[in-house]
Amino acid sequence: MDLRAGEALTCSFLTSADSLAQCPPSDVPEVAFAGRSNAGKSSTLNRLAGQKKLARVSKTPGRTQLINFFDVASGGRLVDLPGYGYARASKTRRNAWGRAIDDYLNNRPSLVGLVLVMDARHPLQPFDAAMLAWCAERHLPLLALLNKADKLKRGARTQTLRKVRAQMPESASALAFSATEGLGATEALAFLRARLKTVL
Repeated sequence: MDLRAGEALTCSFLTSADSLAQCPPSDVPEVAFAGRSNAGKSSTLNRLAGQKKLARVSKTPGRTQLINFFDVASGGRLVDLPGYGYARASKTRRNAWGRAIDDYLNNRPSLVGLVLVMDARHPLQPFDAAMLAWCAERHLPLLALLNKADKLKRGARTQTLRKVRAQMPESASALAFSATEGLGATEALAFLRARLKTVL
């Protein structure tokens, strides 16, 4: 399913940062994308932006090594955080990513929402559970996208979504999603547009 013209967010790359100090001014609402390295986070962002190459996609997990900022034409920014988990990089470098992510999440006043991308076949891994708890503690709206849902049969997809939703805090919701086929994209875009209208 391709998004109709005008339905996807119109985005453009702004800048990259490897620390909070290098991030652009915190002057517009930002929704961050987080997820394990193999969850398809960059593909998800590209689907919602209606572009194939906005965020860097690779068959090698962990290629997003910086905090990447994308301006949204209608206002606000999308922020692609480094993937958590497996990556072909040194332990020192992976630890640096972790510190950058923690600093951004804990100290960025313009953060108004978080999209947590999970592999629908392996949801609620420890990192996912930690992000849910973190957002619940701060009452930060979170949308969990169960990506690669097209790889599950309908019954398994429904069962998995029900299981995940049962563990969602009040500030979070979950959708079956497919970056490949566009399943759930319209609902995800509605979440993004609502959060990006937040007045800082």
